[in-house]
Amino acid sequence: MSHSDVAARSTLQSKRGLSFPDKWFLRQLFKGVGPVPVRLVIEDGTEITPPGISPIATVKFRDRATLAKLAFDPEVAFGDAYADGRIEIQGDLVKVLEAAYRSWPGGGGGEGSRWHQRLMSTWMRWRQDNSQAGSRENIHRHYDLGNDFYKLWLDDRLVYTCAYFPTPGATLEAAQEAKLDYVCRKLRLQPGEKVAEAGCGWGALALHMAQRYGVSVKAFNISREQISYARNQAAARGLRDKVEFIEDDYRNISGGFDVFVSVGMLEHVGLRHYSEFGATIQRAIGSTGRGLIHFIGRSFKGDFSRWIRRRIFPGAYAPTLDEAAAMLEPYRYTISDVENLRPHYARTLEHWLERFENAGTKVADMYSPWFQRAWRLYLAGSIAGFTAGALQLFQVCFAGPDAPLKSWTRSSLYADGKF
Repeated sequence: MSHSDVAARSTLQSKRGLSFPDKWFLRQLFKGVGPVPVRLVIEDGTEITPPGISPIATVKFRDRATLAKLAFDPEVAFGDAYADGRIEIQGDLVKVLEAAYRSWPGGGGGEGSRWHQRLMSTWMRWRQDNSQAGSRENIHRHYDLGNDFYKLWLDDRLVYTCAYFPTPGATLEAAQEAKLDYVCRKLRLQPGEKVAEAGCGWGALALHMAQRYGVSVKAFNISREQISYARNQAAARGLRDKVEFIEDDYRNISGGFDVFVSVGMLEHVGLRHYSEFGATIQRAIGSTGRGLIHFIGRSFKGDFSRWIRRRIFPGAYAPTLDEAAAMLEPYRYTISDVENLRPHYARTLEHWLERFENAGTKVADMYSPWFQRAWRLYLAGSIAGFTAGALQLFQVCFAGPDAPLKSWTRSSLYADGKF
């Protein structure tokens, strides 16, 4: 008998006898996710608790069919059952998910260890490929849900990426503005420079760069709702002569720029398209420009969560640092700075989840209770992923081989004033 089988058998402790099918399903479940410190309760009142631990929460199953599905595919089955209301968490959802990340074999990778999970992950990778047509469909399914939805829980600028908290108690609005300025400082922007932005969201960074640093920006995005909103914001601020929001794929960015920046888009490129992303950077800034890429990453290679790719973020992939750096190597770009803002993203998500919960009734009315629960799980699981270290948030600065040196030290990043 393997060590995992012994561990699985030793975790089964119940207040009443378990049937053979229940025992088998639970062994498979514990083998898949590890000894998560929770109490499991099945519909008839049967309780199962790992011995020697104090449960941090209770997980209630509405039916045994749900338990059976979890035994075969814990991640996807749990996500769907929670969204359907077939699983109820009595306790802190974030803490439960964080414990699951910490106990999950391999740190909670999305590919899964069983052949059918790997096969499904491969099929999803093919089905959600981020070609030009595929990217437009993938982005539409997430970012075109409606601006009114995102206004319920994002900050007033609609910044949907990791904030930067100068102090732990900073407000979300202050932290997002600090992030925008932090990116500009890292880029060493100078008045009159031309900037290409790939994946501009609702336009906050492009508008900030133009208004505060005097640069001109061409910002590319394939979300129609985001581009429309960003153009209206540019007009309202009198920045249409400085910022052009272009509804087009990043692969169609042309040359002639001093700076390239992408915040929160690399996750949607897909590993097999990194060479295209690298070629786009080279075409945009050549050998004399500089850039910054801000992205969700990981410390180990593997496919992203299958449940999130299926229900929330189709086509998503979180790369390791070496996978991201590999697309810069053919063009001899020098990586000048790398920073991991992992705790900042956990704090950002805590703010988002709190606002989302406060708007829960509105979300359910706009879409459905299923949608509300699915997005709650997505936000809570993201907090857990960053807190447990399964997810990272990297900012990578780079420059071409002929780019002039802009700063001797990092001190200017933390000083008041502009460069």
